[in-house]
Amino acid sequence: MPETRYTILPSPIGPLVLAGAAEGLACIGFPAGKGMVTPGADWQRDEAAFPEARAQLGAYFDGRLTRFDLALAPRGTPFQRAVWQALTEIPPGETISYGELARRIGRPSASRAVGAANGANPLPIVVPCHRVIGASGALTGFAGGLDTKRFLLALERRPLLQAP
Repeated sequence: MPETRYTILPSPIGPLVLAGAAEGLACIGFPAGKGMVTPGADWQRDEAAFPEARAQLGAYFDGRLTRFDLALAPRGTPFQRAVWQALTEIPPGETISYGELARRIGRPSASRAVGAANGANPLPIVVPCHRVIGASGALTGFAGGLDTKRFLLALERRPLLQAP
């Protein structure tokens, strides 16, 4: 098994744990709640790890980037990976329901399974699970908490800033 490296990225929503290996970023963890990630005993802290992810996340939080282009290495079932891929196709600042996401992957009756896969997304923000909402239009569960979900959606709805 490849060595897991991690770093901590300060952000407006609190310190994020970025973890993975040579093949790419495998995990983004929130500072608290259901999406909190605690480094494993065998993980190696490496402040130089994931420079491109740190740069792109910084640009995202600064309002200069809406889509990520990173080497990712999430671990999941083929179904989960299909859901996660579909998440990346939701335009920034837009939201869709779990049912719509199920339709987009060709499994219209699988909205609950889609919800579970969405909740298991190991790469929130980069794989934008925060863009999925309930059928009623209400914000629903999010590993980083609903305040974080609101913050991310509001951030994405602002006009994109030009790089200095």
